[in-house]
Amino acid sequence: MDHLHAQFVPRGGLCFDIGAHVGDRTASFASLGARVVALEPQPRMYRALRLIHRNTPGVRLLNQAVGAREGRMVLHLNTANPTVASLSEAFVQAAASTDGWRQERWDAQIEVEVTTLDALIAEYGKPDFVKIDVEGFEADVFEGLSSALPALSFEFTTLQRDVARSGLARLAQLGRYICNLSLGETHRLELAQWISSEKMAAHIDALPDAVNSGDIFVRRA
Repeated sequence: MDHLHAQFVPRGGLCFDIGAHVGDRTASFASLGARVVALEPQPRMYRALRLIHRNTPGVRLLNQAVGAREGRMVLHLNTANPTVASLSEAFVQAAASTDGWRQERWDAQIEVEVTTLDALIAEYGKPDFVKIDVEGFEADVFEGLSSALPALSFEFTTLQRDVARSGLARLAQLGRYICNLSLGETHRLELAQWISSEKMAAHIDALPDAVNSGDIFVRRA
């Protein structure tokens, strides 16, 4: 993980960890000498995040979600599998009819505070790298961003390939990016050559369903 992130995270730089969960990526960014703003909206996960990282130098922890606009939204909780909490009703509905996801149950809801990437940038500065893992809400996060960033990653699933396409299209409106991807939790880039946003969208469409998920990495061309 550190070897992958070192390609994007300069020592002394700034990272945003959106959907930090218990902070494995936060730990990676901090180990590379970066300052980190880590956001996690789930109360139980945020408590774990605080226990692990409250004394980590250069790490700021926020109990918030990120979306298209500031306010409050309903977060769908999966109490048996908290890594897949989502603000996206469409994600929850898609999972209900998809092999490999039918066993998941979003059995609780809470209202959470939502900020935007623009608001975070206004308060903390423009990040060198942003990691986004928000279970089907990635394209909405990009709607709250009005300027291009140096580099970022965001999760995709074969469950909702349209969300990845929408996210790539939004980023293309903000600037010229090139793309790569990492499948599952391999923490390695799959493509020998970086490709355009349009080619990445086609690549995601062509992946077999069994891939399930991964992360799209983008950087300014």
